Amino acid sequence: MSPSTDTASPDADALSAPRIRALLGPLASRFDVVVLAQCGSTNSALLDSPPPDDGRIHVVASEQQHAGRGRRGRSWQSWPGASLTFSVLWRFEAGAPVPAGLSLVAGIAVARAVERLGMEGVQLKWPNDLLIYGDKLAGILVELTQIRGRPPAAVLGIGMNVRLPVDAMIEGQPGITDLAAHLPTPPERNRVLAAILTELSQLLDTYATAGFPALRGAWEQRNAFADLPVRIFGEGRELIGQCIGVDDDGALLLDTDEGRVRVLSGEVSLRSLQ
Repeated sequence: MSPSTDTASPDADALSAPRIRALLGPLASRFDVVVLAQCGSTNSALLDSPPPDDGRIHVVASEQQHAGRGRRGRSWQSWPGASLTFSVLWRFEAGAPVPAGLSLVAGIAVARAVERLGMEGVQLKWPNDLLIYGDKLAGILVELTQIRGRPPAAVLGIGMNVRLPVDAMIEGQPGITDLAAHLPTPPERNRVLAAILTELSQLLDTYATAGFPALRGAWEQRNAFADLPVRIFGEGRELIGQCIGVDDDGALLLDTDEGRVRVLSGEVSLRSLQ
């Protein structure tokens, strides 16, 4: 992938790598940003053709995905001009343990970014969704990769609804929302992406030096199900209990009739019982 793949659009809100770099200001040199007109998924774009390890954080954004995916094999739909779909390749130190709580860190970054843009009612649903007053605004998919001779890396895929078409709101899953439903004038998508990257830059630095424990409190403050009864199902089991929060590894803590249970991020779903 190279800057030549950046595309222009007659849409005034078209994603633009030069515009994103300008909005990043002094942080621009830390990122390599590529914008595609369309692709299967931005995660696959980075996983299938890893960019060189040049010390920068590599970002691929796409106007449209035709094979976007979420957790548990679900698809993530996107519409040109209506969604923000992008992935970030972040390399961690060789020999470092498998990163714990990374999807939660990405969630904090997205939450802080939209809060700075004026969004209220921001909540985080373990392990990878961002909600606004209980409705889903964005989802996160983290995939790990290891290439011989290179430091281990994680690809953080983020999909956000900006201004969904009316038919998408009708035909899509219930309980979804977009930025346009909550902000009088939704900011341009380039500004939203730059805001998220700015937050990621800071949080990934903290995460690299101090791990998830340093950021656990920031996630807990936005926990959508704090102290609520919940049901977790998946991986051949169902658990019911009170959501206590997360531990230093990003695992969900659940108080059940059998005692406190630690649930690791994986093929599970979380549903409120209220």
